[in-house]
Amino acid sequence: MNRRDFSLRAAQAAGVLAAGVGSWPAMAQAQQPAAGTGAVRPLVLVVGDSLSAEYGLKRGEGWVPLLQQRLEKEKVRAGVVNASISGDTTAGGRARLPGLLAQHRPDVVVLELGANDALRGLPLAGTEDNLLQMTQAAQKIGARVLLVGIQVPPNYGADYTRRFGEIFPRVAEKTKAARVPFLLAGVADAPDAASLFQADRIHPNAGAQARMLDNVWPELRKLLAK
Repeated sequence: MNRRDFSLRAAQAAGVLAAGVGSWPAMAQAQQPAAGTGAVRPLVLVVGDSLSAEYGLKRGEGWVPLLQQRLEKEKVRAGVVNASISGDTTAGGRARLPGLLAQHRPDVVVLELGANDALRGLPLAGTEDNLLQMTQAAQKIGARVLLVGIQVPPNYGADYTRRFGEIFPRVAEKTKAARVPFLLAGVADAPDAASLFQADRIHPNAGAQARMLDNVWPELRKLLAK
């Protein structure tokens, strides 16, 4: 399935996703350091939506749990807390973030939000402001921030698609935050994209999670090395 086919199916599934935002159970979970390691530092806090909350996957299959495994494999001493919730928007993340920062005092904050704003048709100015405020709030406590970019299908219209895509690099530039251009690179646009998505054609399956981690890892590794 090519990128255009994926985008069409994603747009069709968007109605299902948006309709289910209020009914899905919250799936925030703490991916704590391995047993016996104690409070591992630096600590990575991931604040995201269903793409990071293992929606439709078995626990431990998502890219965030795979991140903890990658850290251990590469002997990078760091802990991971996954505070992602399926259906969350940037407004929801912004409301939750102060409590998360106070509770965990993270060294690195990964922000993976925005997809549900687009699926709900929320104003782009609000999405940008929420991401900006979250980034600055994390930086205010001394955390380094990684913005994880999302792209919307071209079915939303060329102008909307362009303006939505410009949000992430603009916020990153304003705040000097690190950025991943597109979480689903090599997944949504892969030659075998159909085999990398769940039946809803919008949530990546277990086979896509390693690729998603590969997209995040280079920039995250740089932040952990600082």
